[in-house]
Amino acid sequence: MTAKVCKLSAEQLNLQCQCTVQYHQVLRELLSQQGDDGSIYGMIINERPNLLAKSRVFVSEHCLQKQRDIITAIETVIAMPAYQQRVLAYAPEVAHYQPKAQGVFFGYDFHLEGEEPKLIEINSNAGGALINALLVRSQQQCCERFNPMLITIEHTGDMFEQTFLNMFLEEWKAERGTEVLKTIAIVDENPVSQYMLPEFLLFKKLFEQHAIHTVICDPSELTYHDGALWHDLKRIDLVYNRLTDFALDVPTQQALLAAYLAAVVVVTPHPRAHALYADKRNLVILTDETELIALGVEAKTRELLLAGIAHTTEVKTGDADTLWATRKHLFFKPAKGYGSKAAYRGDKLTKRVFSEIINSDYVAQTLVQPSQRRVEIDNEFVEFKLDLRHYVYKAHTQLVSARLYQGQTTNFRTPSGGFAVVSVVAD
Repeated sequence: MTAKVCKLSAEQLNLQCQCTVQYHQVLRELLSQQGDDGSIYGMIINERPNLLAKSRVFVSEHCLQKQRDIITAIETVIAMPAYQQRVLAYAPEVAHYQPKAQGVFFGYDFHLEGEEPKLIEINSNAGGALINALLVRSQQQCCERFNPMLITIEHTGDMFEQTFLNMFLEEWKAERGTEVLKTIAIVDENPVSQYMLPEFLLFKKLFEQHAIHTVICDPSELTYHDGALWHDLKRIDLVYNRLTDFALDVPTQQALLAAYLAAVVVVTPHPRAHALYADKRNLVILTDETELIALGVEAKTRELLLAGIAHTTEVKTGDADTLWATRKHLFFKPAKGYGSKAAYRGDKLTKRVFSEIINSDYVAQTLVQPSQRRVEIDNEFVEFKLDLRHYVYKAHTQLVSARLYQGQTTNFRTPSGGFAVVSVVAD
């Protein structure tokens, strides 16, 4: 029996392992250790019941390494001056300003075709890393049957939290050297209404545990005067930018924009990071061999990119007939959007929506069907779609998570879905 089980692939485990983890008590204890009085726990478990999944996702060691290789190839190209010149040509003016900070929490999102990962998107301010760190620590073991097949990765103490804190300190050091970081503002539109508010609060606790005064605020609460960015009477040293208006071109963000361009505050992630990494038109370049050759990308790197990224093209009105005819094999995404907002599977499109897409700034990406995770819930088998996300800083993966969902795109509306722990299956 053991020999037979040990032959199961990650794909088979995702269909056969029916473990569900009752992690609530461990999560409550972990949050309590961080000073939570129960309010953050309540936000996660009671107010956002579909944020965290009760089952884990399996991926093979080989497949995970392929994902890392694809990320390395992408980072290699992004570092090239020729590539930067190419993508900045269609970026907003603010992206031409080059800060020294790299940008925190790049998110590389993959779908899996068996053992073949395909990158479908890069995000420049991926949320959920700190939430996933808690989830990993609250779900250390799989079931007795399958756990021997998995690679054991020790997540001791506050390993993830320290890694994330160090990242922010590196961003600060890049801009300010040995100067002490005293204040951080976590900035988003109307943050108290944001689904990821619990994570904002966790970051606030993390920073303040290390003597960094932290506020969570709307950009309209910030002012720029006397050579500094201010929140009330407190000077802000660093902004952890959770905004999705990537060019900072909304009226309520003008104080932040002015302070950023004057280099009186460190902003991370910043507009240039989005332009270099997350504008979806960049995927058109990264999946076009002619473009890659023209940029001087080496053959091995080109091979990794062309095999590892879902092919993407720019939507043009002149291609309307061809795009409509092949729409069932395509996924349409706004070029400058984020996540699944205004994204459409081609086979679900109406003529009206397609007409809007053709006349808007969109890309069309070859549809890569997500793999499946089957879980028994209330004596019934339920199938979820899944994707994998790498949280990356300076080309290094800090944490890998999965998202379980049903429907066209990833969401946090699926009962028993949400972020899931990733377990690595030994080759």
